[in-house]
Amino acid sequence: MFGEFDLIRGIRKEYRVSPQVRLGPGDDCAILAPRLSATLATTDMLMEGVDFILAEAGPRAVGRKAMAVNISDIAAMAGIPTAALVSVALPQGKETKAMAIELLRGMRDVAEEFGVPIIGGDTNSWNGGLVINVTVLGEPNPHCGPVLRSGAKVGDRIFVTGPCGGSILDRHLNPRPRIREAVELARRLRLHSMIDISDGLSADLGHILEESGVGAVLNAEAIPIHPDAVRLSQGTGSTPLEHALGDGEDFELIFTVPTAEVDGVRESGLAVEIGEVIEKGFFLARKGIREPLLPKGWSHPL
Repeated sequence: MFGEFDLIRGIRKEYRVSPQVRLGPGDDCAILAPRLSATLATTDMLMEGVDFILAEAGPRAVGRKAMAVNISDIAAMAGIPTAALVSVALPQGKETKAMAIELLRGMRDVAEEFGVPIIGGDTNSWNGGLVINVTVLGEPNPHCGPVLRSGAKVGDRIFVTGPCGGSILDRHLNPRPRIREAVELARRLRLHSMIDISDGLSADLGHILEESGVGAVLNAEAIPIHPDAVRLSQGTGSTPLEHALGDGEDFELIFTVPTAEVDGVRESGLAVEIGEVIEKGFFLARKGIREPLLPKGWSHPL
């Protein structure tokens, strides 16, 4: 009979040694060798039927997404990811072991790209759908420390690292954490605030505005729209811009910088300017005419 410890033994066979891990999976705790006194920590849970459809996506793609969305949170603070912990509740059945190994391989596809060892976690099974929870640890950026949501200032310019909208057509299962972009931006510039786009461009920028106590005006013509948003709009009745502002799961970075840094961002080629931080309110400007903008995006029902 196949059980939990058989699964753990199978996972340990897949484990790869990393220099920053003194002890990996197999004991009561993993042991890390931290290089800095501060630690970043983020966690996210994905549930079958809410965040993915397992029969359509397959376990490897689910594993990739589960790891990537957490690494993206480290990118959102310009941090450097260092290790991950994984807990899964697997659907009971004869494919449980194969599913677990494919999940691990999917997570490892992303984790190894960014130098993140998977150091442990927990496994269980039940008669429900697949649930996977990943925790990623990281270090603050040595150039600037953690970049928070609360640092935006009036007069800052707002940038985004790539086109948005339409991720549901495929990209939501294969997000690309912008770690390298965040690290390079932090090396070059003074970043006042930053966030990754998980819920939607307008919703996530709204989090920066709320935490910073400021407002913003976005330039409708400047917002980069992904071709997926154009394709999706052909069947939804919403415009490509509306999809870009509200779809979410783009996992690009939104950040603000003082005006003196604008040329540096443009020279980097890493982001596009889309607006300005103002004293209060949230507006979308079309051909210079402002209209109120209501943040839209995904919110998990509770």
